[in-house]
Amino acid sequence: MADILPFKRKSLAEKHRGNTLCRNGHHRWRIDKNKVFDVKQGRLVSVYQCTRCGLKKNTLD
Repeated sequence: MADILPFKRKSLAEKHRGNTLCRNGHHRWRIDKNKVFDVKQGRLVSVYQCTRCGLKKNTLD
């Protein structure tokens, strides 16, 4: 017979960890190196992506 493994649900604190920081504007930005050049404007563009929620922001250099 197979062994039955007991699974434990995540607590609410573990489930929503980090989401409250992003909702209050404290993102963890990381540079996305795949898209660096904007063809229409002809300038370098830094694309930042939040590692927690996936939000993206662009800055022109």
